[in-house]
Amino acid sequence: MSGPSGAGKGTLIGRVLLRLANTVLAKSATTRPRRPDERQGREYFFLTQAEFEKRIKVGDFIEYVNYGANYYGTLRSEVEASLQSGRNVILEIELEGARNIRRRMPGAVLIFIAPPDFEELRRRLKERGTEDTATIDARLARAREELAAQKEFDYIIVNDSVDKAADELEKAIRNALKED
Repeated sequence: MSGPSGAGKGTLIGRVLLRLANTVLAKSATTRPRRPDERQGREYFFLTQAEFEKRIKVGDFIEYVNYGANYYGTLRSEVEASLQSGRNVILEIELEGARNIRRRMPGAVLIFIAPPDFEELRRRLKERGTEDTATIDARLARAREELAAQKEFDYIIVNDSVDKAADELEKAIRNALKED
């Protein structure tokens, strides 16, 4: 699952995970600083840049990207352990990560979460209050590229209403899993 920062990916995933038995969210690894309310292994696996780069070299990541001066990636071991135990896995990843997954795992289903419009995306990012103006501007510039690439995805869900978008996301996932 991908989409611009502020599109509501995390919110929608949280809602859908409550509805889908046997489905988990793969935790990403990152080099970004931990926020005060975050714990190692709960929101992310927090790594130093040196640790992350070492793990890139040995092939520990199924996908990774450098975004905003920090690395983000999905550990191969996280995904493989879940799949081997019979669970379905959702990855919340950036556009480049989604493209890498498409190349490495052609059977993966790619879902794009879009905001209703660009101004709403801007409003959401500002309202979060977690980033300065320069960071928000960089995220919005990146969002233009991501929105232009949404046709590369199997499903596009516009998050104009969280309840409606969560229903659409659940339906898309069940369809991809061939569930009713």
